[in-house]
Amino acid sequence: MATYKQLTEQMAKVQAQMAVAREKELTATIEQIKEQIAEYGITAEELGFSSKRSASRKTGGLPPKYRDPKTGATWSGRGRAPGWLGKRRDKFLIQ
Repeated sequence: MATYKQLTEQMAKVQAQMAVAREKELTATIEQIKEQIAEYGITAEELGFSSKRSASRKTGGLPPKYRDPKTGATWSGRGRAPGWLGKRRDKFLIQ
């Protein structure tokens, strides 16, 4: 029967072998994917890495629903309400 020390040494060796095998397979897989992307002209959008949703976030998101007439500050109605809004929200609604 193997001792605890022997088993931990054995486990360390196996983990090192696993890391080497993973690195080799990962490199080969990435190369294969790059070749297929080039061959078929696949874009990031087709792979789902860039979406319309993320593009809308870059442009500012939702349109404002409320406006502070004094400062011109706006609020979309989502998230924590700003202090200037007060309790009578209808006064600040954008028509």
